[in-house]
Amino acid sequence: MIKNITILGAGESGFGAAMLANQKGHNVFVSDNSKIRKDIKSIFLENSIRFEENKHTFNEIEFSDLIIKSPGIPNNSEIISKIKSIDIPIISEIEFASSYSNSFKICITGTNGKTTTTKLIHHILHKSGIDVGLAGNIGDSFSKTLLSGDKEVYVLEISSFQLDDIKKFKPNISVITNIIEDHLDRYDNDFSKYVDAKMKITMNQDESDYLIYNSDDKALIDVLKNKKLPVNKISIGIKNSNQNQVLVENNILSNKKKTIMINTEEFALKGRHNLLNAMAAITVSDLLKIDNEIIRESLLTFSGLPHRLENFLKIQGVNYINDSKATNVNAAYYALDSMKSPTVWIAGGVDKGNDYTELLPIVREKVKAIICLGIDNAKIIETFKPVIEIIVETESITEAVKVANKIAEKKENVLLSPACSSFDLFDNYEDRGNQFKNAVRNL
Repeated sequence: MIKNITILGAGESGFGAAMLANQKGHNVFVSDNSKIRKDIKSIFLENSIRFEENKHTFNEIEFSDLIIKSPGIPNNSEIISKIKSIDIPIISEIEFASSYSNSFKICITGTNGKTTTTKLIHHILHKSGIDVGLAGNIGDSFSKTLLSGDKEVYVLEISSFQLDDIKKFKPNISVITNIIEDHLDRYDNDFSKYVDAKMKITMNQDESDYLIYNSDDKALIDVLKNKKLPVNKISIGIKNSNQNQVLVENNILSNKKKTIMINTEEFALKGRHNLLNAMAAITVSDLLKIDNEIIRESLLTFSGLPHRLENFLKIQGVNYINDSKATNVNAAYYALDSMKSPTVWIAGGVDKGNDYTELLPIVREKVKAIICLGIDNAKIIETFKPVIEIIVETESITEAVKVANKIAEKKENVLLSPACSSFDLFDNYEDRGNQFKNAVRNL
């Protein structure tokens, strides 16, 4: 019987797990190696939840029946190694929450596109009148949403870090948008370990469940060839679209029965990657037998996400686009690929072992100038110097925007799509995107 639960980390997932565990009658102790926000501490005190901050006291933790670990804590950290040495079970918040939910679960993972796909599926289901919740790696944690009761259906965005510590977690429908090199610092710089982490979403699925996967993605195809999964597999993709349930032909997106027909030129969401996200959403909606007109209408009214290819402002004919959420090379590739006119590209930040060479052809074709935004820009300059004449280093987003404004001409773009993490100069990608928008407003 699980009586005493320790929650490591008091961020979004840790807070939700603590509140849900407390609501369900467990003895809860929250341990965070960093400072805990004042408002969260106040709520813990109001609910008689014990906590500590700026440390992990092993003598407190070792008497737990269960550990719920924040996805931000690496599995090779000192405290996790100590816990493993005394065999206390460690699970993720998403695992814990699912044990208190009888909902039908649609779960989306992938390196890029998972947030847009999650929000798009939720948008369609909500429009159709389904009692649907949205949680996971987006907005509120799954645990927090369950505090006010279960839903008929949940659409959950799930990161590889959340999947690392699942045991019995089982989606009814899983979606893998793509698997591209990212976060390798958490996986011993071994891409195969990162792939395995993403594939854990299918670990407990059986013949009654579905996996929707991107058939254009080589890593996904390779791993599925070598894994015999009992789950029903449905492919989406543009290169081999004749094998799919959803097709793209002559700018028309349709399902195989031709009961849904959408002109892609009418999409608010631009770019090839968003076609794949829409294909995934249509496939899920078809499985749930949602009315065709609702699917079509929802896709045409969905406006996308802040900081993801966000057409922000047009000033003197120059289009300023905020794609701050592009924190890896692949995301930046898709952004550049969607540009229809010469582009001043603002790039750079914390390099996660990026290989920029795959961007060379698209940069040569689309980019007029590169504005470097980051503490160390050497790799970007070295890679693109042979193909781009104008490369400027800047020390702030305000300076970067001012320089871009001088270079860009009427009917051209200024695109912030960094291909890097934001933590050298900003709190996170949202902070970077908001500072970009403020700098544009102040031109």
